[in-house]
Amino acid sequence: MKSVRLVQIFCPVKETNRTHSKGYVEDLSTQRGRKRCAKMAVLNLSVLPKIAAPIWRKRGMRSKGGCVMKKLLLWCMAVILLALTGGCVGERADEAHGARLVYATKDYEEIDVLVDEYSEIGQLLFDGLMRRDENNDIVPALAESVEYDPATDTYVFHLRKDVHWHDGKPLRAADVKFTIEAIRDPRIHSLHAPNFEDVSEITEVDDQTVRIRLSAPNAAFLDYMMQPILPAHLLAGQDLTTTGFFRNPVGTGPFRMERWEAGKEIVLVKNEDYYRGAPKIDCFVVKIVADDAAEAKALADGTADLARLAPQTAVPFEGKERNRYYAMKSSNYGSILINWTHPYWQRNRDLLPAIAYAIDRAAVVNEALRGHGMPAYGPLQRSSYDNPNVPHYDYDPAKARTILEAAGCTKGSDGYYMRGGEEVGFVLTVKNDKHSRIDIANVVAAQLCAVGIHCTVETPAQVDWDGQMAYLSGVGNEIDPDAHTYKVYSTNGRGNDSHYSNPRVDEYLLAARRTTDSAERMRLYGLFQEEVTKDLPYIYICYIDFIYVTSARVHGITPDRLLGYRGIGFFWNVNEWTVD
Repeated sequence: MKSVRLVQIFCPVKETNRTHSKGYVEDLSTQRGRKRCAKMAVLNLSVLPKIAAPIWRKRGMRSKGGCVMKKLLLWCMAVILLALTGGCVGERADEAHGARLVYATKDYEEIDVLVDEYSEIGQLLFDGLMRRDENNDIVPALAESVEYDPATDTYVFHLRKDVHWHDGKPLRAADVKFTIEAIRDPRIHSLHAPNFEDVSEITEVDDQTVRIRLSAPNAAFLDYMMQPILPAHLLAGQDLTTTGFFRNPVGTGPFRMERWEAGKEIVLVKNEDYYRGAPKIDCFVVKIVADDAAEAKALADGTADLARLAPQTAVPFEGKERNRYYAMKSSNYGSILINWTHPYWQRNRDLLPAIAYAIDRAAVVNEALRGHGMPAYGPLQRSSYDNPNVPHYDYDPAKARTILEAAGCTKGSDGYYMRGGEEVGFVLTVKNDKHSRIDIANVVAAQLCAVGIHCTVETPAQVDWDGQMAYLSGVGNEIDPDAHTYKVYSTNGRGNDSHYSNPRVDEYLLAARRTTDSAERMRLYGLFQEEVTKDLPYIYICYIDFIYVTSARVHGITPDRLLGYRGIGFFWNVNEWTVD
């Protein structure tokens, strides 16, 4: 096959030891013997007093609090167990085992990288065939190299030979095939499915080589191969909608799962065999807390080393010597998602420009985000594909009133506009755990009410996507623009929660996916933005910076990296982080 060599990287030096998910460390030269010894050394401490008590009594070694020798032996056994597992025990790790980092965050139901499009902790446990490097360029990861044949739209990925799953099994081409086929399975309802809809054939050439043929070109395909790969040897034949795997996942990432105490903590320990080099942090603890205030408290009292905070709760940490404060730019934009199927908007869609002009975006950034963001006027503003000539709907309350009155709206005695006996206004929904977005929604609602558009904010625990009128959405991705535009704005897009449909938009987005010519993609995405800002299925408000606060002991974070939704990209080099 005539091919074009795209990228190739050299293998790193192989690590001496490999730490397994079962809790033992094996020297690669004596794997079998060490494995057997480690398993035999795990004792049941609960029976220890019964065995040891007679010996202690004979020797008369007792104290007021009990037997000194018994306590000493129990302590010794705990130390031995810690050494064997290489993990974290209790609130502090044994100093002999290196650094421990505690990340305070909200709870997880499971870590399902198959379904969840933006799994934050998944970045610590899993890898894809490709990744983003220090320059945010796409480079091989689990793949050592990749070839592309443009004549047949075929990619050939050559897998690294030094990658093992956390259970010690080697990475195989079968794992890649299994993962993509699982994503494409309609029973899974994966948000990743649109990324792989062009895949027509997956072939295991051999254990280390997988060939993927597309039915048509996809300019973003290498970006999509950052998709975390799953272990076929553990998941093949299982019901992936009910498996317990995602509560105890096994990956190839820099950290492996040690334990998960529901509602309390997720304990990860370093993968000694990680292909990019074993992490310098021995133990990564995800400390589960209730809300933003609890995250800030954990940082303040020193029980956490890292948290992503809302702008309001981050204020006390700015400029403090004991903390590092990172306000990182993101492609994540806050906007009002309009449910086009709702009867109200069927009647009042012509009023959307008035809503757009009534929003003071700079004030939203200052008041809700404390300056940590920028006004948003389109979906690709943080991208090189931004079209600066689209309508900005700059704050103009007089123009908003003019549009309303030209459309037959009249202001009542209560200060709100009416049309046809119906009040002009809507309910703006925000899920109750989206604290920064709640702040944005409240500022926006006040601005709309001041103009005469009656907007109220509701914050349910669960969102009725078909029944809600409008939603304060967070959308955006730092990778190829196809990543969120194709699935969010296409008529049949998997993430099209606004139920928006425009044949021209569908045409532009599909054509942009199909061409690799950068100038042509720029033109097509420019046309897409013009159509969308004319229709306003989303009313763009602001781009939201992500604020991470760490203890001053934490080093290695890249402060100027552009992040995606939920901070995706923040952990790109976590294996290089250090903790004093």
